[in-house]
Amino acid sequence: MIELKNVTKRFKEVTALERVNVSFESNHIYGLLGRNGAGKSTLLNLVTNRLFPTEGFVCADDMPVIDNDKALSLISYMGEDTLYDPSIAVRRIFEWTKLFYPSFDMDYAYGLAKKFSLDPKKKIGKLSTGYRSIAKLILTLASGAAYLLFDEPVLGLDANHRQLFYDELLKRYADYPCTVILSTHLIEEVAGIIDRVVIIKDGGILLERDTEDIQKMGFTVSGPRDAVAAWCEDKNILGTQELGGLMLAHILGERTDTPPVLTVTPLDLQQLFIHLTNS
Repeated sequence: MIELKNVTKRFKEVTALERVNVSFESNHIYGLLGRNGAGKSTLLNLVTNRLFPTEGFVCADDMPVIDNDKALSLISYMGEDTLYDPSIAVRRIFEWTKLFYPSFDMDYAYGLAKKFSLDPKKKIGKLSTGYRSIAKLILTLASGAAYLLFDEPVLGLDANHRQLFYDELLKRYADYPCTVILSTHLIEEVAGIIDRVVIIKDGGILLERDTEDIQKMGFTVSGPRDAVAAWCEDKNILGTQELGGLMLAHILGERTDTPPVLTVTPLDLQQLFIHLTNS
């Protein structure tokens, strides 16, 4: 697993993370969620040795990650920044990545490039924002690493490419079990993929649970607006949505009997996230 033990990271007068204790265990897909500035990218950069903790320890498979090539070879990280020379062709980046990750699957990488309609002969600096994201996605998916980290992976991707990425990620996870950490603001899109959730707020871990357990924290009811509003009067409402004469309400608390006219579905993860990070 990847572990952060009592990790604090300060930038001059700003504390990005404070006394964080969290672990990312093998063979799970994590959703790393938080509002802008919560500390998500800082955490991922600490895990990949791009930043050093002010206090505490970061380990991968019980090995400290700081200046440790063996530990870092287990981790492949797709960050928001593009750190490659703009004049380098994508296929050359594939070749260089193979030097650092011996398990890098070149055939798989070229196969993904074809699926995403990415020309490997193109220079990375000539690609659009979406295709730069695609190139970095392919590098991480094909790396063969035990830990795949993605920071806003679908930045600039259209709906078709986003769905293709999620499909390929699940296929990769099924074929070669690994640990995946998805840091994203598109909670609705990843809610059906992730099986564990870590929410960061103000530099600390606010919640760390299985997605299934989170869905048991509440439920969603929908139906005619008047019927939903009347039934929800004494409930802890996270949020509501209305469309014409219909209403949908997200409820925090134990599920109780509802009138036949109402439909009950699992709790909406995004609504819970909004509630927890606003309160």
